[in-house]
Order: sequence, then structure tokens, then C-alpha cells
Amino acid sequence: MPTFSAYDGTMLACHASGTGPALVCLPGGPMRASVYLGDLGGLPAHRRLIRLDLRGTGESALPDDPASYRCERLVADVEALREHLGLERLDLLGHSAGANLAAMYAARHPERVGRLVLVTPSVRAVGIAIDTDLRLRTAELRKGEQWFPAAFAALEELMAGRQSEELWQTAAPFFHGRWDAAARALHAADEEQTNGAAEAVFTQESAFDPADTRAGLARFGGSVLLLAGEVDLNTPPSAVAEYAGLFPHAELVVQPGAGHYPWLDDPERFTASVAGFLG
Repeated sequence: MPTFSAYDGTMLACHASGTGPALVCLPGGPMRASVYLGDLGGLPAHRRLIRLDLRGTGESALPDDPASYRCERLVADVEALREHLGLERLDLLGHSAGANLAAMYAARHPERVGRLVLVTPSVRAVGIAIDTDLRLRTAELRKGEQWFPAAFAALEELMAGRQSEELWQTAAPFFHGRWDAAARALHAADEEQTNGAAEAVFTQESAFDPADTRAGLARFGGSVLLLAGEVDLNTPPSAVAEYAGLFPHAELVVQPGAGHYPWLDDPERFTASVAGFLG
């Protein structure tokens, strides 16, 4: 397991698999250990995946300054990884909340990014609004599932502002295209793989400047792939399409039947889309 030093001396870990040109992968959560990404549906057959454990997660050390968990400060950790790898430019993939970090890195260091892949991206960094009605309409696409009645009732409670762990557990199937053993295992491991204290800092409102990030992305000249899941409750396809419109050169792919983790729902389709884009 390679380690390297961040700007403040925090030791960070990254995990490599596969051969070929590097693809740096930033996990979501927020602040979940990168192990949940697995092999991203078989991408190591096409690229050398470099999964970064963000500070305070996975095999990376806890920082001395908890404020360094803020999303905009993590941009410097991505730059430290680029320097560690000795690369002039990164091909960069961000999943979910990790897409916020990937986008902010591309906005700040456009000359350091070759191709950018945003998978079922969180839209926090660019200030796109996703209202309750859109989430509920997306959820209603799952009416044929046997778990739908209980899960939808729980989701309505959550959308109305009534929060509880039981409600989140009941609504969990909505975040997966297939609520099978693999999805259940991924969901069950979430809490133990996530640094909850870091998550709260990562998402602080002051960690994001959507206007500044949008301006940076409008100047980004590289090619961008935004991959949405057809039934992804977290970031429905229409929100991802709006996100794609922020870039000069962006391609939108909506993976049929996929939720928030499309490489689990249809690994072959996911890999074909991402590997084809990366060339």
C-alpha cells in the first residue's frame, strides 16, 4: 500500500490495481474509505486504478487539524497525489460526494486534468437544486419492487424532515438499481467505512463556492463524462444533465436501471461507458 505526505505532513494512502495509464479515483460518502469502490466493475482491465483514501479514512492517517476535512481543502491532497505519482496531468474519476472534490480540483487546476469522469455526482459544489418532488418521482419508478411500499413510506417521512436511522435503513433500496446481496453488503459496510466526524466537516456550507466552481468549470477545456443512474434517487438524471451543461465539452450517459452505484448494477455496461470514454 503506497503512502505519501500531504501538504501538512498527514500521511495518505492510495491503492493501485490494473495496468495501463493511471485513473485516479476519489470516493464519496462523504469521507468513506475507498475500498467500497472495489474494481469499479472491471476497470482495471483497461486502466491502472489509483484509489485515494481521503485523510482520516481507510488507511490514511487522521490529520492534526480537523478543519482540513473541508472539501475545498482536500483539493490540496489530490494535488499532492498527482505530485507523488509524477504525472503532469491526471485522468480523474469522482463518485458521488467525491465528484465535488474532482470538480473543484478541475476548476482550480484545469491544466492538471486530462479527462474527467463524474459518476452519479453530488451537485453540492456547483449549486444545482434537486427538489423533493423530483426525488419522489424518481423513487416512483420502482413501484414494481416488492420492497416499494414500506421504502416509499419511509422516504416520504424523510423528505418531510422526520429523520431516524430506522427510516434510512428502510429507504436504502432506493439507492441501488438491484437490492441484492451485493447491494446489501455495500450498504451494511457504510457506517464502519465512513468517518462520521469528517463527513460533517466535509459538507460545511462554507466549504463550497458554487459560483467560483462553475466559473472554473466553464473554462475547463478537457473532455468530461457524466454518468447518471436511471433510477438514482440521490442525483436523478435531469440534475446530472444540468451539471453537464456547465462544461464546454461534456458527454452525458444515463445507465438504464442503475442506481447510485452503477458499477454494481451492470458492471459490463458501466465499464464499457467509462473505458470507451477514456480511450
